[in-house]
Amino acid sequence: MKRFIIERKLPGAGNMTIEELQAISKTSVDVVTAMGKAYSWVQSFVTEDKIYCIHIAENKADIREHGKCGNFPVNSIEEIKHVIDPATAG
Repeated sequence: MKRFIIERKLPGAGNMTIEELQAISKTSVDVVTAMGKAYSWVQSFVTEDKIYCIHIAENKADIREHGKCGNFPVNSIEEIKHVIDPATAG
């Protein structure tokens, strides 16, 4: 399985209510379940006008399927090759 970061342009995302974010989250979980594939939504980061999502999937096509079924924009998908953080420095 590969890890991907997905950019979703969603104007006003940073102003969404908790209820709206919960609804989006529920839709995502429901779509993952309905897909019936090895697929996981890990977490998402909400900025002013975008949502960046981390998903684990076999390929980009599965990411696009998730977006289409959930009516989520998919503006870019990048495979995560490495993760670094302060611990990486030694």
